[in-house]
Amino acid sequence: MIGADRPTVYGAAYSVYVRAVRLALEEKGVPYRLVEVDVFAPGGPPPEHRRRHPFGRIPAFAHGDVQLYESAAIERYVDEAFSGPPLQPADPAGRARMTQIIGVLDAYAYRTLVWDIFVERVRAPQQGRAADEARIVAALPKAETCLAALGELMAGGPFLAGPALTLADCHAAPSFIYFRMAAEGAALLGRHPLLATWLSAMKERPSVVATRSPLEAR
Repeated sequence: MIGADRPTVYGAAYSVYVRAVRLALEEKGVPYRLVEVDVFAPGGPPPEHRRRHPFGRIPAFAHGDVQLYESAAIERYVDEAFSGPPLQPADPAGRARMTQIIGVLDAYAYRTLVWDIFVERVRAPQQGRAADEARIVAALPKAETCLAALGELMAGGPFLAGPALTLADCHAAPSFIYFRMAAEGAALLGRHPLLATWLSAMKERPSVVATRSPLEAR
């Protein structure tokens, strides 16, 4: 392990990307601190958080002298800086597939699955506003494309990048857990049994149980 300090994750427990980092830490068996940061506070993120993350997003991360933001970078650091089970494939092709899946999640899946479907179908009523039905309808074909692409990249699984859990699974699980909470998400996921089986297995992992979102359905 690099350094003896306990790492700190700055962010919110409900955040998909904060949870992804926490999953990597949990899977490695690394004790850490979660410091809650409200980026939606009146006036925006606290000034001290802006110093950690110039774009005012979450998560940010600190471990000794190492200061990072952007979850994919933090996850890779966690895997490489700490002892524990490896979370990246050993071969170049496997690592490339893992990175490709993370790229698909960030560029195409996250906003569609979480903001366009989960937030509108699940969070909007909880917040006292009507769901944007047109936004949901427009998002469904995009979600189907994402699920089809990820299912193809699984190449038999049982994990997203092959036979062992990797950072791709840590990165994906939080978004998919929210996505399945929406009726449309559960229905779409049902058409992709390999992904549905993967998600059910992920939800039983101790790391996922330990990082349960306060927004997650019980």
